[in-house]
Amino acid sequence: MPRHMKVRELMSTDLVTLTEDETLADAERCMRRGRIRHLPVVRDSKLVGLVTHRDLLAASFSVFAEIDPDEQRRVFSTIPVKDIMHRRITVVAPDRPVSEVARVLLKNKYGCLPVVDETRRLLGLVTEADFLRLTVRLLP
Repeated sequence: MPRHMKVRELMSTDLVTLTEDETLADAERCMRRGRIRHLPVVRDSKLVGLVTHRDLLAASFSVFAEIDPDEQRRVFSTIPVKDIMHRRITVVAPDRPVSEVARVLLKNKYGCLPVVDETRRLLGLVTEADFLRLTVRLLP
């Protein structure tokens, strides 16, 4: 990995985001269509939360419950993401060294870190997949 590489050179910027009032059904649909696991929640372009695939799984009804998939979808369409989103999120600045960010991801077992400016405007996400792409680029 280049020693002085910054997060802005690695982060994903083509993001799918949600607003606080969108529903769990919206989040599930976005994740399925985009084949993504992390959805930043924004208000006026500022990061206010994060919903992950794991959060949706936790919110799902037990597979042992006697509820059919249509009923689960109906319930998900009534619950806003603000009810389950993480509000206290570790974020990184775009000029942070990639090596430091990799250590934060590993130490905390995070799947992603939102990249924000000093006003908390969402600039991108740095994910495990971004690091895997970098690894592939650097391999002979």
